[in-house]
Amino acid sequence: MATSVQSTYEVQIADVEYLRHGDKPFLARVFKPQGVGPFPVMVELHGGAWVNGDRENGNVPNEALARHGVVVVALDFRVPPEASYPASLADIHYGVRWAKTHAADWNGISDKIGAMGTSSGAHQAMLLGMRPHDARYAALSLSNGATNADGTLSCVIMVSPVIDPLGRYHYAQGLRDDVKPPASIGANTVKMHDMYWVTEEAMAEGAPARILAAGERTELPPTLCVARAYEASHPRPDLDEFIAQYRNAGGNINVTIFEEEGAGVLSDLDSDVAQTALEQMSAFIHEHLA
Repeated sequence: MATSVQSTYEVQIADVEYLRHGDKPFLARVFKPQGVGPFPVMVELHGGAWVNGDRENGNVPNEALARHGVVVVALDFRVPPEASYPASLADIHYGVRWAKTHAADWNGISDKIGAMGTSSGAHQAMLLGMRPHDARYAALSLSNGATNADGTLSCVIMVSPVIDPLGRYHYAQGLRDDVKPPASIGANTVKMHDMYWVTEEAMAEGAPARILAAGERTELPPTLCVARAYEASHPRPDLDEFIAQYRNAGGNINVTIFEEEGAGVLSDLDSDVAQTALEQMSAFIHEHLA
């Protein structure tokens, strides 16, 4: 049954353990619309330069999407100093498969699941969307023994992505001729890159536009990108290059760039920018998953 993007639902929110490493549980915060359904399911990945943040970062927009008939599953996953790349991708891949096996319990659609994220979370959603069968990312077996669920994503939403780790690393160091960083970007950003990626080779290997430019055969899930025209933490040329490479490879990517100055696209849900972004996200999700 298709769900109208104009409908508004009450939302039930619950934290659930989805993964355990040793004696440490990792939780998913599940936002469940209360209605007939079945509803599309999106896995949400927090930002924080691959190092900071948790599943609570996106509470407000995640609940807003759930009110429009989307089950949102916000994941915690390993970050430095606990583990560097690709550990977080392995946790997220596991989380996608776990969500597929539990979607019916949430009155969700189980055979088509998407992922979305902000900043570094957007990068991780895109990287997993392109490489759902990468053995490193699929390294963890589901604890319930299910083998029929895979990490394939039916769509990806990127909000203000940091899409090229190596490009942003050099940007933060002031090493690029095409774009210069503001004073607010510097040593701490470089430190977080070093903590997560460890080497520049890993940054390049995990950069979606570089992956495509090198000719790697990847999946190309339908993608929506929303961002501001200028974002101090995210070099615009990197996003433009990714969009060009994705389209050149045959990928379908819809892009909305907001010219208005301001904080993060979804940081103030009363703003026209946030309302427009959420409407586009909701419509995109229902188009590709419902």
